[in-house]
Amino acid sequence: MRTVMLHAFNWKYSQIMENLDSIREAGYGAVLIPPPLYSDPKGDQWWQRYQPKDYRVLLSHLGGKKDLENLIAACHRGSPKIGVYADLVINHMANEARDDRFDFPGKAELELYSQKPDLYEENRLYGDLSTGLFSTFDFNHAGEIEGGEWSDRGAVQYQNLSGLPDLKDSDWVLKQQHLMVNALVNMGFDGFRVDAIKHLTERMVDNVADRPEVRDKFWFGEVLTGSEHDEKVFLEPFLHETWMSAYDFPLFNTIREAFSFGGSLRSLVRPQDYGNALPWNRAVTFVVNHDVPHNDGFRSWLLDRQDEHLAHAYLLGRDGGTPLIYSDNNESHYDVDRDRWLDAYKRPDIQAMIHFHNAVHGEGMAMLYESDSLLIFRRGDKGIVAINKDGSNQWADFSTWGLKNPGKFKDLIHGHELELSGDRFTLFVPPRTAQMWLAA
Repeated sequence: MRTVMLHAFNWKYSQIMENLDSIREAGYGAVLIPPPLYSDPKGDQWWQRYQPKDYRVLLSHLGGKKDLENLIAACHRGSPKIGVYADLVINHMANEARDDRFDFPGKAELELYSQKPDLYEENRLYGDLSTGLFSTFDFNHAGEIEGGEWSDRGAVQYQNLSGLPDLKDSDWVLKQQHLMVNALVNMGFDGFRVDAIKHLTERMVDNVADRPEVRDKFWFGEVLTGSEHDEKVFLEPFLHETWMSAYDFPLFNTIREAFSFGGSLRSLVRPQDYGNALPWNRAVTFVVNHDVPHNDGFRSWLLDRQDEHLAHAYLLGRDGGTPLIYSDNNESHYDVDRDRWLDAYKRPDIQAMIHFHNAVHGEGMAMLYESDSLLIFRRGDKGIVAINKDGSNQWADFSTWGLKNPGKFKDLIHGHELELSGDRFTLFVPPRTAQMWLAA
C-alpha cells in the first residue's frame, strides 16, 4: 500500500504534472501541494503562498484553478491513483503595507478584479468577486505574540503571528472558511494540511474539518512543538479535541536526540510507549519539513546530512504513521543548503526506502538487535532494517525466528544480497550506513 506523501514544496503545478510519471514510479501515494489560495502572482518567494489575499480565488505564482483541476485529474486517472492534498492557510491573511491592511482583498485588488474580469472569473473558487471578503471587524486586534506568550495557548490563538492579521472565529469568517473548503472538496482534493493549526481555536478547526461531508478526507495539522511543555500546552489538547492527524514532532525530537552525539538509538525501539511518538494512526512522520530550514529559530533542528539519510531509513522502515518526504527547488537562502533537498523525492536512496516501505506495509515490527549505536528490526517475515550511526564497523548476531528461512534477501539501498538460514545470523553493517533487506 502506498502511503508515503511527497511535499512538493513551492513547486509550480506544471512542474508536478511534468514529473508525475516519476512521482508515481517512485511509489508515492499522495502529493502535498503549496497553499493554492490567492497570493501575489508575481511573487516567487515561498512565503508568499502563506499570505493569502482572498479565499475566493485560486491564483498564485505557481498557477491557477485550471492548472489545479488538470493536476487533480491527472493524479486520479493514472494507475495507481495519487491523492492530492492542499496546504490550507486559515489562521491569517497577508501582511501588506497599505492603508486598508485589514480589508481583503482590498480596494486595489477589487479594482483589478473589475479590470480583468475574465482572468479572475476563470480562477474563481466561489462567491461574488465584486465585493470584499473581510474587513477590520473580522480580525483579532490583540497585538503580536512576544516572548513567553509563545507558550501561552490563549496568546497563540488570539494574537498575531509575525505581523500577519489574525482572523476571528466569528460566524462570518467561519462561513467563508466553510464555503472555501467545500469548494476545494468539490474540485477533487483528497486531503488537507492545516497550517499553523495551534494558532486556531477549536471552533475554527471543527468548522472546517469536523463535518460529515469532509470527514472522509485526510486531514493533518501543523502543531509545532519543541519541548515537553509545548506538547502539553498545544499537542495534547489538539489530540483530545480533534480526530485529525498531526506532524509527529515528538518522534522528530526523539530522532534528533537519538542521532545526536551521546544519544542512543535505543530510544527509537518503542518511542510511542513512552510518549515520545504520536499514535501510529494519527502521525505524519518526517525528518525535515519546510519550517526547519527556512526559520532561523529552528535551523538547529536540522540533522547532519548522513544522519538525515539514516533517519529516513528508520521512518520508512518502521511501522506506523504517514511518512512525508520534503523536496524543494532550492528555496533556502543558506548556501550550505544548496541542492540538499532539490529533487530529493527521486534520489535513489529515497526511492529504495519507499519501495521497502510499500512492500512491507501492514507487516508487524519486531526488534532483532539494539544498542546505543546499532538498531536492527524486522517487518513481518520479509523485511530487515539495519541502522549503524557509529563511525566504525559493527556486527550483530540475532535470532532468525520470524523471518523467511531459508530465504534470499536483497538490500534495496546498496544492491547487496544475502542468504538467510539456520537459527541465528550475523549481519555486518559498515559505519554510518543503513540497510533495508527485502526477501526475494
